[in-house]
Amino acid sequence: MYKILLFLARLMAVLGGVMLSALILLTVFAIGGRLLDRLFHWMVDADVLAGLGQWMINAGIGPILGTFELIEAGVAFVIFAFLPICQLTGGHATVDIFTSMMSVRTNRVLRGVTEVVFACVLVLIAAQLYGGLLTKLNSGQTTLELQLPVWYSYAICLVGAVFTAVNSVYLAIVRLTEMMTAREILPSDLGAEH
Repeated sequence: MYKILLFLARLMAVLGGVMLSALILLTVFAIGGRLLDRLFHWMVDADVLAGLGQWMINAGIGPILGTFELIEAGVAFVIFAFLPICQLTGGHATVDIFTSMMSVRTNRVLRGVTEVVFACVLVLIAAQLYGGLLTKLNSGQTTLELQLPVWYSYAICLVGAVFTAVNSVYLAIVRLTEMMTAREILPSDLGAEH
């Protein structure tokens, strides 16, 4: 089961990476377009190569409409796309100053409790995101500039949130089983580098 979840989590992370790369390119083009737009308008206003400046403005060289809306939705997806791999590999930030001095049994109990809390919180986040999706779907709300339905953003984020919740419930069950049986089923760090 762990290998299947890990494969799917890596696939989600790759999709998140592709989206993040696209958002970076969009940001670069949006900033470049705004700078060029200012330059071309200055050229027209200052009568310095005004014909070229006006031609570029008429050609549509300038800011990209709806950049903020696309980046906002895309970054939310990226966060939820990276959460499954982070949860599954134990990649969350940890401070082990005190836990390194504790016994194996105490660490196992602490790990089990932590995974149960994570599972509860991540299931709650997925449930609330689903509720938000239904609300936005029923309201028909759209974004200001591009007029895209807002529920699209909720839907793409829900995929990662549900998958993260499934991973966290699986890990909680594994860690509770380890706690009860006093044996290690999965390594504690699962390959994450701290």
